Amino acid sequence: MCSKTDSPRLPGIKCRGSKHIVFNIRRHLTKLFLSFTIFFISISELSLIGMNNCFAQSSQENFLSVVKNLRLGVHDAKTRIVMDVKGPISYEYFLLANPYRLVLDMLEVDFELNPALRNLTGGILGYRFGLLKPGISRVVIDLSKPVLVDKHFIIKPGAKPQSRLVIDLIPTTRSKFLAYVKKSRQQKTVGLLKLKSEKQKQPIVKEFKKKSPQEKISKSKIIVLDPGHGGVDPGAIGIQGTYEKKIVLMAAKSIEKILAKSGRYNVILTRKSDRFIPLRKRVAIARRAKADLFISLHADSIKNGAVRGATVYTLSENASDREAAQLAERENKSDLIVGIDLDAESKEVTDILIDLVQRETMNQSAVFAGAVVQEITKKIKTHRRPHKFAGFAVLKALDIPSILLEMGYLSNIEDETLLNTNAFQKKLGLAILQGLDRYFFKGQTFKY
Repeated sequence: MCSKTDSPRLPGIKCRGSKHIVFNIRRHLTKLFLSFTIFFISISELSLIGMNNCFAQSSQENFLSVVKNLRLGVHDAKTRIVMDVKGPISYEYFLLANPYRLVLDMLEVDFELNPALRNLTGGILGYRFGLLKPGISRVVIDLSKPVLVDKHFIIKPGAKPQSRLVIDLIPTTRSKFLAYVKKSRQQKTVGLLKLKSEKQKQPIVKEFKKKSPQEKISKSKIIVLDPGHGGVDPGAIGIQGTYEKKIVLMAAKSIEKILAKSGRYNVILTRKSDRFIPLRKRVAIARRAKADLFISLHADSIKNGAVRGATVYTLSENASDREAAQLAERENKSDLIVGIDLDAESKEVTDILIDLVQRETMNQSAVFAGAVVQEITKKIKTHRRPHKFAGFAVLKALDIPSILLEMGYLSNIEDETLLNTNAFQKKLGLAILQGLDRYFFKGQTFKY
């Protein structure tokens, strides 16, 4: 037994027997352990707070600037365009003729703009906006008359938390406008110089993926699906607000899955996101992929809201009816809508897109269209004339049979409702699959 004096080794602990000593040692060690645990937890919490702050800053740096609230004003014959901008912005502008347009390109931003301007004034007819290609956003403003940019500047945040991008337009003569357009083919860069370098980085066809050696030796047929419009070109807008560019992309992805699942088709999409691709590049994607067939998907809108149903179009120099001619004229203007300068095209490209058509390709397109029409009439509502002919530029590939499929009319509320359903898109995809099988594998039967 120890005396009741303090232990020289453990001050403050009385020696009252070996069991009592062990108990007190354990109690003190437990206190020390808890103290160290609390200390390390506190340090960890501080570290996590610091890391969270870093992540927050990092995520904020990745946020896109936001362009919103575009408005117009007229002062002393000068038209002022103002846009609120949340975050930094770098932009360039240029003018185009036939028709008159002001085009504004900027490093990629998010848009919070109304689809249409409420109060049109000062020679402004309307505008469009969206992603032109990865890294570059575009606003296209339609003009009723020739103008020049008098001033352009950015007002930094002050009383309001956002910047303001201001562009002043002044009227001019057509001859001066055309002279300016010709002189400014080399577009003037404003703000950060990396805008120009960013545009140069973009490949001609971003969405095109080179085939692997395994794909090259595959016997599966290559089908190019082309969701029309995209980015700054919305296409038609339905009664309930459905955008053609969105609905055709959804349908293309749904059809792609159905065709790929069969194992008989290798499917390439001209675009996989909300971006714009010029008509000539859509054709180029199919030609580079050595496609066996090209299918362009659309969902148009016309004045007569009673007209509904799917329609298959093939290329012809003469349209089969007035409706087909008007539709082809609208679709062929997609590049103009998005602010592409067609005057700068070489004669060779223009000839390929506009003038040259191989007769055998047109015949094969008509045969394929017939096979598709046979199948879609069994599954979905079709137009009273389900196969028509018109001069679509997007169908003018010299050596690839091509069709343009109008899935339905967004100007008809029944069609618009159906187009937004997965069930309709699956029915359409199955009809296209069976049409392809009928065209490529005559006499063979498959399980669906």
